[in-house]
Amino acid sequence: MTPPVTKMVLLGVDPAFVSGCKLAVIDENGNYLESAVIYPTQPRNDYENSKAVILKLAKKYNITGVAIGNGTGSRETQEFFAKINAQEKTNLKYTVVSEAGASVYSASQVSLDEYPNLDVTIRGAISIAQRLRDPMATLVKIDPKSLGIGQYQHDVDQKLLQKRLDDVTSDLVNRVGVDINSASASLLSHIAGIGAKIAKNIITYRDENGNFTSKNGLLKVKGLGKKAYEQAAGFIRIKDTKNVFDNSGIHPESYEIAKKLVKLDLDTLNIKETAQALGTGEATLRDIIKELEKPGFDPREDLPIIPFKEGLTDIKMLKEGSFVSGIVRNITDFGAFVDIGLKNDGMIHISKMSVKRIKHPLEVLSLNQYLPQIEVVSIEKDKVGLSLN
Repeated sequence: MTPPVTKMVLLGVDPAFVSGCKLAVIDENGNYLESAVIYPTQPRNDYENSKAVILKLAKKYNITGVAIGNGTGSRETQEFFAKINAQEKTNLKYTVVSEAGASVYSASQVSLDEYPNLDVTIRGAISIAQRLRDPMATLVKIDPKSLGIGQYQHDVDQKLLQKRLDDVTSDLVNRVGVDINSASASLLSHIAGIGAKIAKNIITYRDENGNFTSKNGLLKVKGLGKKAYEQAAGFIRIKDTKNVFDNSGIHPESYEIAKKLVKLDLDTLNIKETAQALGTGEATLRDIIKELEKPGFDPREDLPIIPFKEGLTDIKMLKEGSFVSGIVRNITDFGAFVDIGLKNDGMIHISKMSVKRIKHPLEVLSLNQYLPQIEVVSIEKDKVGLSLN
């Protein structure tokens, strides 16, 4: 449910030392453009040539954002981009994203089908860039058990775990909705009424006939009958279409009701009376009104956007009582480690997370959560203590 980063050309960086940092450029729509490998960190420390490659790609594609994986060499790679920004006065704002599962995706059949002519390492860099551009659309391509969901996952019933993970994923995908003209088969397969087979048929139909112009076009897809259509239609979105309702969660069967509602004052109408007059249920009416008030609404828009930065924070700039922002990178039984832009993550002890007593940090925090305001409560050498209280 992390908000997508839109209208930006992004550079994905899969950091490493000996084998170099793999780069992949994707456009505003997530399409792959170009790749490269640079060696800005040890053992080569080839700063000048690495900088030249970055500046060339940035100029060629007008790159405005950089996604750096959080694996081995991530901190050193951040320092490399911070140095470029400081010396060259560039505006290559970067952020760190979890690369959990990137290697699993890059070696998968899904990855091979999408990028058959690319090296497995470059596919990993593409995944890092795309999970910043649209986390949900990218992460559904990876088995949830490969995303670092917990150390005890192998101790429970595997079939039950898989079902629960699939149910949660499908629930979130349906809550957000899916753009039928840009979604992958992996994403479409989580829509209610659409399984893996029909999802592939939708992609085939789209490739052969062009983009869908209305939800009714789904009925032309092989294997997608009326029953499946009724289940799926409310979760499908079609942008830039003549019928604005097609870019909403309103089911096609309710379009006539929606047309009548747009002529009314939604703030003052009586739900019960209006539902009776239009021959529909009150719950359905409320859902339609909700969609009309926010057409094309993506619930992820209400969440804090991913923060970008240009340089590293200097610990000398901090003092007790300072306020910083950061992203939760690791959670343990006793606290959470937060990336605040320093070489080492700051730490929030469980006792500093809430004014109420909590048994575990997961009650108030989650991995990769953005915290806009955290207080610095202690500084000891290179260790920073933080508080949410």
